[in-house]
Amino acid sequence: MQGNKLYVGNLNYSVSEDELKDLFTAHGEVKSVRIIEGKGFAFVEMSSTEEAEKAKEALNNADFKGRTMKVDEAKPPRPRNDRYRR
Repeated sequence: MQGNKLYVGNLNYSVSEDELKDLFTAHGEVKSVRIIEGKGFAFVEMSSTEEAEKAKEALNNADFKGRTMKVDEAKPPRPRNDRYRR
């Protein structure tokens, strides 16, 4: 891994930012948690790359609130397509 930001997918829609923070804190210091409402995924930023890797290894494919989470390194956002803008 190169970054300290994680993508967390396949979340139960009832999961709160505090619950995710508590879950990831067991694997290091959590700098921020951002749930994308109505999409079933979130981004968790850890304080270091090492902590992010540790959290990824521990929590990828783990069951959380009845769903199997997918945890991976967050990819940078893709540039938006400008062809529809005028």
